[in-house]
Amino acid sequence: MDLRTTVERAQRLKQLHVDYKPLVLPTVWDVWSARAAAGAGFPALTVGSHPLAESRGADDHEGQTFEEVLAAVRPIVAAVDVPVSVDLEAGYGQEPADLITGLTEIGGVGLNIEDTVHSEGGRLRSTQEHARYIAGLRAAAEEAGIPVWVNGRTDLFLHAENASGVLDEAIERLRALEQAGADSVYPVRIQDNDDLLEAVTGAVGIPVNSTAHPVKHDLERFRRLGVGRITYGPLLQLAMTDAMKDMLRPWAP
Repeated sequence: MDLRTTVERAQRLKQLHVDYKPLVLPTVWDVWSARAAAGAGFPALTVGSHPLAESRGADDHEGQTFEEVLAAVRPIVAAVDVPVSVDLEAGYGQEPADLITGLTEIGGVGLNIEDTVHSEGGRLRSTQEHARYIAGLRAAAEEAGIPVWVNGRTDLFLHAENASGVLDEAIERLRALEQAGADSVYPVRIQDNDDLLEAVTGAVGIPVNSTAHPVKHDLERFRRLGVGRITYGPLLQLAMTDAMKDMLRPWAP
């Protein structure tokens, strides 16, 4: 994809976050699912690491190399005329500049980056370490002249035995990511907790991303709680798996 088109798509993705509150980005994993979601009227998409790995017989948590992910995502981006963001897990051990270069060379215009470092035993980056990585991504995107949308994810709630007990630490981390240049922040595993969602959406000045289930959750509830961006993670693929099994079961021997 040429640079002009990539820049235009990046600018469009940024504007969509202003136009829609929340902006819903269906999480896709191949050309078929991307075309289906775009055909349903969605103005932007995201590629999820878990469903992408599942579709390729690989493991999530960086069970594929960065190069393998780019090779799999390239045809997805090329198959649709809407902006595509990509879940790049913890960065596959890449320097931020290399991550931005690889993503934008295939036409990707947004990314999700988490603080669980799978290549190092699943340790959690410190607040400042994760903020520095986010800052590196922002600087690299500016150097490239492409306003890549950076979604800074934290897994603090995911790893905590008591999610409420890490709220203050999570808010401190989300604010640090905002100050480092993240365009949105993504505290995972609190999508069913109204109090925690309201607390984090009220604590930062950029959109908060929440995971949602396309059948079990309600869009208006997320809007009421102040969520600015919604992705499905693996839940769209899992919902379709359940629906497919229900359709096929009567035909099974």
